[in-house]
Amino acid sequence: MVLLLAGCALFSPPDPFEPVIDRDFPDPDVIQVDGLYYAYATNDAMSNVQVATSRDLRSWTALPDAMPTLPAWVEAGDTWAPDVVQLGPDSFVLYFTAHDAAADAQCIGVATASGPAGPFTAEGEGMLVCPVDEGGAIDASTFVDRDGTRMLLFKNDGNCCGLDTWISVVPLAASGLELAGDPVRLIRQDQDWEGDLVEAPTMVVRDDRYVLFYSANRYFGADYAIGYATADSLAGPWTKPEGPWLNSDATEFEIVSPGGQDLVGDSMVLHGWDGDLTYRALYTIPLTWTDGLPVAPRPR
Repeated sequence: MVLLLAGCALFSPPDPFEPVIDRDFPDPDVIQVDGLYYAYATNDAMSNVQVATSRDLRSWTALPDAMPTLPAWVEAGDTWAPDVVQLGPDSFVLYFTAHDAAADAQCIGVATASGPAGPFTAEGEGMLVCPVDEGGAIDASTFVDRDGTRMLLFKNDGNCCGLDTWISVVPLAASGLELAGDPVRLIRQDQDWEGDLVEAPTMVVRDDRYVLFYSANRYFGADYAIGYATADSLAGPWTKPEGPWLNSDATEFEIVSPGGQDLVGDSMVLHGWDGDLTYRALYTIPLTWTDGLPVAPRPR
């Protein structure tokens, strides 16, 4: 395993079922800039947005808080699931989930920085996506559509208040700082294994097919897992295979409750609980495909 220390990193084993950051680093998002990977994660006791760097997705070095100052409309302590995109040589946009004080709900904000490590500064005078009547919004994730439009995925936080949870998509303006249309619903929880929620969307277009990875069920229980759905267009229809794609059983509990996934190249990063269910560590697993569909790794 790897111990993550500010300013240094220790050797990480090649086994994909060993954590590469063996401490709390949940809801990871990874980008690559000039040959260096940057991983972002949900807040911890020291940072609003955790960030670490690596050259191989295995040995990681911690950096200072990527967003040390929160905007006035946000309450500290619940800054979740960051997503960072590079729009230009000195232009980086961060989408983050945080508690909107006025709405009393988790909502999605946007921030900018001139470099991938930040510091990111919130933009606008409020949250970017905040459907209060649907429970708020969390888990922003972006992808580029077939026509070059950057799209924003998110989940309405309906499980906070007995509502359905939908993963929706909405186009972004070229600046990345504004919405450029109305959200369209893609999938909701409709299989037994998903429990009362779907969340943490990650989209890829492969072989002219949309593949939407997502996490489902309670994040703090052993039933949390990763699934996927496919469609020929964003409008659907969306098709899910029966059962989860990757769960604790499939990894023989070497990864407990895998979820919060992101794709980078031919790898998937995700989090999983430690054996005592006290923190969610970071894992890097290989991602292979057969006939345009993802193949889940299995222990050796």
